[in-house]
Amino acid sequence: MVTAEEDAHASAVLSKAKAENFPVAPRFLPRAWRDDLMAVYGFARLVDDIGDGDLGDSGPAHAASLGLAPGQADDPLAMLDAFEADVHRVFDGAFPGGPPSDGPSPYGAPGAAHGPGHPLLRALVPTVRRRGLTPEPFLALIEANRQDQKVRRYATYAELLAYCELSANPVGRLVLAITGTMTPERVRRSDAVCTGLQIIEHLQDVAEDLARDRIYLPAEDMARFRVAETDLAAPTANASVRALIAYETERALGLLDEGTPLVRSVHGRLRLLLAGFTGGGRAAASALRAARYDVLAGAPRAGAAGVLRESWASLRGEG
Repeated sequence: MVTAEEDAHASAVLSKAKAENFPVAPRFLPRAWRDDLMAVYGFARLVDDIGDGDLGDSGPAHAASLGLAPGQADDPLAMLDAFEADVHRVFDGAFPGGPPSDGPSPYGAPGAAHGPGHPLLRALVPTVRRRGLTPEPFLALIEANRQDQKVRRYATYAELLAYCELSANPVGRLVLAITGTMTPERVRRSDAVCTGLQIIEHLQDVAEDLARDRIYLPAEDMARFRVAETDLAAPTANASVRALIAYETERALGLLDEGTPLVRSVHGRLRLLLAGFTGGGRAAASALRAARYDVLAGAPRAGAAGVLRESWASLRGEG
């Protein structure tokens, strides 16, 4: 049974869906899809909040739901380890309501039994069962946030792409799995879209990430544009920083271009959803352009009208 307090903390995590660059689970989708997409979003958002230290006053309650002492809420690695153990429990069948186990898990040892588990994981169990999901995408998202605790800088663009393979691409693959539309070609296109969206989000959040001592701008590109870390700490972006952000924005748009055929490879309401993903990314890139690539004075965000306009362009094949 989910207590009122647990429900409130879980709802606070899910409410962040409104701030994303793209629609997470719009109402035009079938109810079953919406429920499953929100279950996956809740997982991904909570993992990110743990990795970013954004649990706030609800941290002790989240820690308790993971079988940890309340004081361990300030230890992201301990929280991620406990969350990963519970993911194994979901796929082992040891998590309440999880898929039945046919013997030892092929995915690793289960976590220690500590009660009913986190409410957002409980919400994920029916999705895993209905859609026949595998643990790999969920474990990759956890590993990305574990990497965030250890890796603060990326030397090359290739290193950043490898990080996005863990932090972003699994989400798109889960969308394809939930909607029953996964093929190798669609996975390739989806990965391009998700990586592009992740890079754009990093560009929006340069100042916020720096406050956490993280830089997702490749060091090789910073050197090319003669941008020092001290330049990123300024209240506004100088010409070199703006040129660097413009360059990375075009790179991200190239990835969205590569992935846009994914939209036209599906039909019906799924096509609308995927157009919303690519349209949201393009609208966010337009917001960066409108701000003249000054991401230090504030995080440029796209408005609803811009997202709708760019989504329509994706539907019409104009991306």
